Amino acid sequence: MARLEEICAINMGQSPDSSTYNEDGNGLPFFQGNADFGEIYPAVRMWCSEPTKIAREKDILISVRAPIGALNIANCECCIGRGLAALTVNEDICAQEYLWHALSGKVDELNSKGTGSTFKAINKKTLSETEIPLPPIDEQRKIAAILDKVSDLIAKRQQQLDKLDEMIKARFMEIFGDSETNTKNWRVLPMSKICSVGSSKRIYQSEQSSSGVPFWRISDLTSLITTGTVTPELYIPEERYKELKTQGQVPAPGDILITSRGTLGQCYIVKVNDRFYFQDGMISWLSGYMDGVTPLYISYLFTMPGFRKQIDSMQAGSTVAYLSITMIKKLKVMLPDIESQQQFASFVSKTEKTKTTISRSLEKLETLKKALMQEYFG
Repeated sequence: MARLEEICAINMGQSPDSSTYNEDGNGLPFFQGNADFGEIYPAVRMWCSEPTKIAREKDILISVRAPIGALNIANCECCIGRGLAALTVNEDICAQEYLWHALSGKVDELNSKGTGSTFKAINKKTLSETEIPLPPIDEQRKIAAILDKVSDLIAKRQQQLDKLDEMIKARFMEIFGDSETNTKNWRVLPMSKICSVGSSKRIYQSEQSSSGVPFWRISDLTSLITTGTVTPELYIPEERYKELKTQGQVPAPGDILITSRGTLGQCYIVKVNDRFYFQDGMISWLSGYMDGVTPLYISYLFTMPGFRKQIDSMQAGSTVAYLSITMIKKLKVMLPDIESQQQFASFVSKTEKTKTTISRSLEKLETLKKALMQEYFG
């Protein structure tokens, strides 16, 4: 094992005088923290005419303030703020690409060492004392090459999934036209005329339990929408769930749940085998659609830029993003004929099968990478 200070020079960032910041390209590119990071290289948004701490081209940039441990590579000489540190690797003893992978496996450890009540951060001492395995440099390069290959395959699978999502959106536009200007002159109705818009019955903390039927909070729903998985921490008793179901207060297959706080308007179509209850106020519930309306069409409508403009316009003047039941009821919805909706559904079904195959491959690759990281770095 070797300490980080033994294999690279550590340059902690520092915020220069704000009067030296500019957007005119005067001075060096200025990266303040993780917010400037891209996938590999940071994006230049600001320059500094009198930099105080300078990172070299090809230095590893590491975020030292929350979120701690994110990595990028400096693709030019640059000024770094106090949210970053620059690592100049001694490549006689450590391959830079090896250190990149080793540090990417240290994110949880570094975050656990963060201090501060508002924004957690790590200092130079913590970073300097971070240890990584240091095999002979030829072995380091072999390890890095293997991890690079797996990482590249993961990135390609993710790109394939992103491309398929874009294909679905393009097909939506092709069949239905622009949802903002209604280029195909479909009939338009407010959401309140198309379906019932509501939420759940309030579940008080005293009604929650550690087992029973999962109780989804908005964070659970967001996880399910974005990752396809949910690990609930809260439950309601089986008896309470049955009571709510008898009262017609439990979503049925085909109903839509919508995020009403945070990232607004993300949709989840309830599946046949789903068994849950959910948090009122944070999550809205669409049900009882009029004839000729499919939930799949409605859920994808929420992803279209033109439709999302309606949601954004409703937030004007608000300090906290919120999509209320009243707002949802007022959303203007264009109503294509059922044949067009079914045509779109058929395309989505075929595309989702392809996505499932790719997702399984992606999951296997991510599992492989985790196993390799454990083997190489512990």
